[in-house]
Amino acid sequence: MLDATEQRIIACCNALMDDTLELTSDLVRGYSVLGQEQSALDTMERHLERLGLPVTRVPLDAPGFEEHPHRAPTEWSSTGRYNVISDLNPGAPGPHLVFNGHLDVVPAEPVDMWTLPPWEPWQKDGWLYGRGAGDMKAGIAAMVMAVEAVRQAGVEINFPLTLQTVIEEECTGNGALACLHQGFSGDFVLIPEPFGAQIYAGQVGVLWFRMRLDGVPAHVLDPSAGRNAIEALQDYLPALKALEAEMNDLPRPALYVDHPHPFNLSVGRVDAGNWASSVPAHAILEGRVGFPPGMSPEEAMQRVRDTLMTRHAELDDATPPPKVSFHGFRSEGHVVDLDTPGIRLLSECHEALLGEPPAHYLSTCTTDLRAFHVSGKINGTCYGPIAQRIHGVDECVNIDSIRHVLTTYALFIHRWARMANNQETHS
Repeated sequence: MLDATEQRIIACCNALMDDTLELTSDLVRGYSVLGQEQSALDTMERHLERLGLPVTRVPLDAPGFEEHPHRAPTEWSSTGRYNVISDLNPGAPGPHLVFNGHLDVVPAEPVDMWTLPPWEPWQKDGWLYGRGAGDMKAGIAAMVMAVEAVRQAGVEINFPLTLQTVIEEECTGNGALACLHQGFSGDFVLIPEPFGAQIYAGQVGVLWFRMRLDGVPAHVLDPSAGRNAIEALQDYLPALKALEAEMNDLPRPALYVDHPHPFNLSVGRVDAGNWASSVPAHAILEGRVGFPPGMSPEEAMQRVRDTLMTRHAELDDATPPPKVSFHGFRSEGHVVDLDTPGIRLLSECHEALLGEPPAHYLSTCTTDLRAFHVSGKINGTCYGPIAQRIHGVDECVNIDSIRHVLTTYALFIHRWARMANNQETHS
């Protein structure tokens, strides 16, 4: 049942939908791929200040962070890179609630495949389009405006609450980890990833890898005088597919036992050769492989190395072995503890609005929830809008689902405050 205060909160959420879509659209206009996040960061600061919320920049080059055991090494400098957060009531009594969302997006090229340029948001038939609209700028807008809805409804937020908008979720996870490294932790985290209004129950481990093969360059007047690195690279693909099958045959946590194929391989990028009329002297493959919760990134890395070196020995072609390296994600998988006060409270809010308990969702990818679980020892889950074509052409997010997440989050904040006050009263 919803009391009078909660009905007022819902009315405020409905009144704030235009502002929520405006913030989403403003964020989409900032095409925030790796290294180009500044426009989205500026937009975030501007909207937080407009709402009278405190703004703090959390740097990714903070002292000691480079040595953090869970930080993914990067091939780019972290100097001057930062997250934007809003830290409400730091030090106040009560359990600390964290909302976390990522501002960065994956590249949308080739943009001529899109109906409109991916950084120009547009609406059609109840959907909002644009790169990052679903993953996950609409969710960020919902979590920010949920705080505003609660305040407009006259409900005091007197417990510690932090809104975190971070970068590098799509490649390293270092943004969220930088927040934890600098003390912006909490007791429970909600992340509005666009998997819909369901409780996120677990995620797989993820590893990015790179393989370089060197061939022998030659003029095409006699290709046999060289060794074609592009053709040689293809000889390794069956071994990588065999590694994927091996990962899926390993023992799994109970929640993943019935999943048909949770640990996926992606050969996501190839760079090779330097001239159309030359036998290519090099080929570089970049890929991603999933692995089971409970396996360490170090073990996953060793399995990739062993797979590629074994394949090289099988080929027996007297060529140099591939050079194997790792960049970006090296993220542990984990299973969410569903029997905690935060999860129960979120389920109650969902049921109060929709009349039935939420479904659970097992992920075959990773999210920033990993940083909170593995590094911060903080429980939490993902609960967000409904998106289509994430990482694809004409990515879009369902507008009614944004409204639902906004309302659920606002109701959750109100009931979290009530829970915090009850704990304070009985302490």
